[in-house]
Amino acid sequence: MDWGEDMMSNMWVLPRGMKRDGRGGKNTITWVSKYGSLITTAYDIGTADGMNEKGLVVNELALVESNYGKPAEGAKVISLSTWPQYVLDIFATVAEAVAELRKENFRVQTVVLGNGRPANMHLVISDATGDSAVFEYVDGRLVIHHGKQYRVVTNSPTYDRQLAILEYWKDAGGIAKSLPGTSRAADRFVRTTFLLDVLSGEVSPTYISGTPEQSFRFQAPMAVLSLMRSVSPSRI
Repeated sequence: MDWGEDMMSNMWVLPRGMKRDGRGGKNTITWVSKYGSLITTAYDIGTADGMNEKGLVVNELALVESNYGKPAEGAKVISLSTWPQYVLDIFATVAEAVAELRKENFRVQTVVLGNGRPANMHLVISDATGDSAVFEYVDGRLVIHHGKQYRVVTNSPTYDRQLAILEYWKDAGGIAKSLPGTSRAADRFVRTTFLLDVLSGEVSPTYISGTPEQSFRFQAPMAVLSLMRSVSPSRI
């Protein structure tokens, strides 16, 4: 999640059965939540990250290239600040969310942040099956990348360009030769992708001796946390 350095956030537990609206003005959508969720807010007004009771996870990350376009006259809209919460409230799986959001029954509209700048974000969702999807508005058009192969997302540039950069580093030899080392989002995307592929999916002699109870259920999250720290921006 990345809404800005001066972001204020809190954690909330939200029950099912809540009546909501998309905070988009007179043409905003309305709904009633089907699922409860645990969320982190941005500026105490918008859902930035969260997970619902079915195991569906949402994350909003900065994407400066976002362009949401202008909705048609009278078209239904939803604020960027409530878009992730709508997904948590309504859907149990990534596949459900992709099938419905692809219909574009409403348009996402940006919000102005506390620093006076408009928010430009893309939405990432994943579920308990390992499925995931990335939703981006590029040149006013919704672009969706859907599939279990999309396991890593950072910030700019747009996801199609990040995937192209990744292909370059695969051709260059990847982890066997060299990887980009700056804190730029594209470099962190490449490093995370390659490092994730080498994490052990079973008990590893390298990790297990220092793992509580010598249990894989502790080894796995420790390894993931180690990877996350190694690719975090230097300011974190």
